[in-house]
Amino acid sequence: MSRLFGSVRARATLGATLVVAVALVAAGTAVLLSLRSNLLGEAGTQAERSAREVATELAIGTPYGELSLDVDDRPLQIVDEDGRLVAASEDLERISGTGVDAVKPQPAPTGDTDDDDSDDDDDSAEALEAGEIGERTTVSDGSATIDGDTEDYRFAAVPVETDEQGRLTVWAGAPLSAEHGAVNTALTVMLIGFPLLLVVVGWVTWLVTRRALRPVEGIRREMAAITASEDLARRVPVPGTHDEVARLASTTNETLAALESSVERQRRFVADASHELRSPIASLRTQLEVAAAHPELLDLDGAVEDTVRLQRLAADLLLLARLDAGERPADARVDLAGLAREAAGDRAGVRVRAEDDVTVAGSRGQLGRVLSNLLDNAQRHARSAVEVSVRRDGEAAVVAVADDGEGVPAADRERVFERFVRLDAARSRDDGGAGLGLAIARDVAVRHGGTLTVHDAPAGGALFELRLPGA
Repeated sequence: MSRLFGSVRARATLGATLVVAVALVAAGTAVLLSLRSNLLGEAGTQAERSAREVATELAIGTPYGELSLDVDDRPLQIVDEDGRLVAASEDLERISGTGVDAVKPQPAPTGDTDDDDSDDDDDSAEALEAGEIGERTTVSDGSATIDGDTEDYRFAAVPVETDEQGRLTVWAGAPLSAEHGAVNTALTVMLIGFPLLLVVVGWVTWLVTRRALRPVEGIRREMAAITASEDLARRVPVPGTHDEVARLASTTNETLAALESSVERQRRFVADASHELRSPIASLRTQLEVAAAHPELLDLDGAVEDTVRLQRLAADLLLLARLDAGERPADARVDLAGLAREAAGDRAGVRVRAEDDVTVAGSRGQLGRVLSNLLDNAQRHARSAVEVSVRRDGEAAVVAVADDGEGVPAADRERVFERFVRLDAARSRDDGGAGLGLAIARDVAVRHGGTLTVHDAPAGGALFELRLPGA
């Protein structure tokens, strides 16, 4: 069963068919009940009309023998106050539902009668004058056999006051065969038509769903081909329907573009890292090989410098790898003023101006690394002085590092934050580093919910401004 309805198309078809089936059953039930109620009401009206016609004849004094009791072969009874049948349809053989089962008139009882008992009317009985027909009508359901044919009837009872016979009640019936026939016909039509309609609904839903999901299948096939070929430059087809499927295709292409960019960035990172690592490793190997052959030529300071540089580069690469992996910073409170003074330390030409109580939430180690990288960059390009300012700007904490060097050209103010990028003035690997300091600083700032931008410093150099949410 799970495999049978394992597709969206099958589930959509089943769901639509079930909904329509429930709606049809509810609507059909309502129609049948309404039809039956209307037909029963019509039968009651016909029965009341027949009873009132006979009651009118009784009211004007028509004898029992001259009453119209056999019109349309409908059952009729006339009952006196004592419940005795005084007149009935000629061909009436059996009757039920009127309260009087007799079908032949009964003779009047002989002997003395108690006039007081006969004059005691029910409190609920309608008071009538002689020759007056009652307004109240009693309706009931029953059956009757006329001339050998038995049918269900709706009976109506109408009271009438006569001069000679006193209070009489006329019972007249209207057949329910039309009601039964109409209801049965409607039910038969529904039993035949509803399944056919459900089949049509299911078939149409199946076709419409297949057409609607055709672009999804195209997206799936293209994604499978991209996975198999590992060609992230390919894109899935976008239908021109401007609906949810088209938006899904557009979002999928955006995801593929982001993935392609990420993979390309990772490949460049690996290639650049390999290139940067090759230089100090090759230099260190050369010095060790020379030292092995000629110990007197060993450049110990150069070997140590290459080793330190290699260590720093490895640390930078590891930090970038952790940042790329989505490592979340700690949520500790960090005093930026104290951190700036600590990063400045004994650096020559660095002046710190800091406001008190400028704190942020984050990793003290990573934020310290940002300040160190900014100071290293500023000292590398400054002529004589570097100034660090820490202040609060509304809800944000701002750290600005300014130098009096040549500054950063406007065209390069975003490129300087790319990995392994060195501007022309800093292309020397010995002096300019590996080009990872500013990239690490921006990545850490972004991970902490902040920004890192570069502007012109008041002294004419570069001004790197770090903005972080205040704690």
